[in-house]
Amino acid sequence: MAETTPDSAGTTGPVDFTDRAHRPGKVIALHLNYPSRIAQRGRSPKFPGYFLKAGTSIARTGDTIERPAGTELLAYEGEIALVIGQTCRRVRPEDGWSKVSGVTAANDWGLYDLRHADKGSNVKNKSGDGYTPLGPEVIAADRVDPAGLRVRTWVNGELVQEDTTEDLVFPFGRLVADLSQLMTLEEGDVILTGTPAGSSVARPGDVVEVEVDAPGAPGAPSSGRLVTRVVAGEHAMAPYGAQPQVDDTQREEAWGSREAAGLPPVQEAGGGAEESDHYVPATPRPDRTLLTDELRAKIDATAVATITAQLRKKGIDNATIDGVRPTHPGRRILGYAKTLRYVPNREDLFTAHGGGFNAQKRAMDSVQPDDVVVMEARGERGTGTLGDVLALRARVRGAAAVITDGGVRDSAAVAEVGIQVYSNGAHPAVLGRRHVPWEVGGTIACGGTTVQPGDIVIGDDDGVVVVPPSLLEEVVEAAHEQEQQDAWVYDRVAEGHPVDGLFPPNAEWKQKYEQYRASRQRAERP
Repeated sequence: MAETTPDSAGTTGPVDFTDRAHRPGKVIALHLNYPSRIAQRGRSPKFPGYFLKAGTSIARTGDTIERPAGTELLAYEGEIALVIGQTCRRVRPEDGWSKVSGVTAANDWGLYDLRHADKGSNVKNKSGDGYTPLGPEVIAADRVDPAGLRVRTWVNGELVQEDTTEDLVFPFGRLVADLSQLMTLEEGDVILTGTPAGSSVARPGDVVEVEVDAPGAPGAPSSGRLVTRVVAGEHAMAPYGAQPQVDDTQREEAWGSREAAGLPPVQEAGGGAEESDHYVPATPRPDRTLLTDELRAKIDATAVATITAQLRKKGIDNATIDGVRPTHPGRRILGYAKTLRYVPNREDLFTAHGGGFNAQKRAMDSVQPDDVVVMEARGERGTGTLGDVLALRARVRGAAAVITDGGVRDSAAVAEVGIQVYSNGAHPAVLGRRHVPWEVGGTIACGGTTVQPGDIVIGDDDGVVVVPPSLLEEVVEAAHEQEQQDAWVYDRVAEGHPVDGLFPPNAEWKQKYEQYRASRQRAERP
């Protein structure tokens, strides 16, 4: 590969990677890299995670791939493959791209039916014959910008995947550097760099095509279409090995969504994430049935102070996010907590985790309607933890509010965005002065209280309270009733009654209130 000469179009011509002369010594595949796929998967990678694919899994354009008899979830993943052009060890990230001779199209096929068999290693799931088609042409690396590539996938002529390398979590140079710290990368080795959203299941008879190109480079070089046709296999899995095993979680992940898999929606489906040290769990899906219209109406008519008092009666004193004030006084908030944690700045960690599609951006880019993004900034007011661009992204995604116990920069512009923001004040400094964006979806501390993903967050001008989902209905019902009673007491005080015995009401006044309440209920009956 290193000795080929690119033509005027920027490609080195067709390469048969199945030929033993060109077969890679190693095929190393990356789990997650594209923000779109990360949001879809619901797992946020802290650092690159890899698996190996067998050299015998390599195929050419035009080859077929068999779906074994008795299986159902053979899934395609259009990817960009890096071809190493120079043997290297312990490369720095800024030098990593220089060790790449070219890029080409790849399809990282996987059989979800066997995902359970070698969990983590993906041996049977990912290394079957024909499971790594590459080609047909290689784009010379020195002719393109690694951040200016595009990958597209078609199934039966319909475009199903399209993304660019502009915002990758792990740039290509970093992948080469990371892998070369432990192992020697040899000329001809291939690195599969992750797939964007849109990966799904293919069936026998489907034709899947993948293309990598560089639209902005001179001549717009392209790998050409990498074509694979799916055929039905005649052989089932042998009884002396792992058998196909499929459940709805695997169907959802293979197809890309429950809807695509033909599964009914669920309010709290398991994510099916394979837990490892490579990932921080993203925000668990809260039970979106909790905030019914009836409950919302009662919450909107109830002061945060009253809800806090009822929580105290349940034994929960420390439920308020202290020290934060709203950007838009007079506006209430209500939603499900989506958590984000910053750790104190350390320059090496900020270099590794502060740039690119970092945890802060991932949080805002994966917001769901009715989420309240809650940030742990350790009460540090000496820098901004939110600016107008990310505030706008949260609003566009449907967030109910953003809460930070740190500072906000571009505060006037953030206010103009319109989303309600509670913060510890304004500060002009950028995030990296005091913070490293670290984790999305964990249990955090904000304003002196603990917040977990899916907690119910309620705010008004007095402040913000966090209600455990398991207590929500009971607390709100009691607080709403308390609010009605307090309003009745207020009216009695306005009439001139002394507060002694009335606030709180003694037995006599409680009886009067119950009579009032009963008469009101009779009046409201149809």
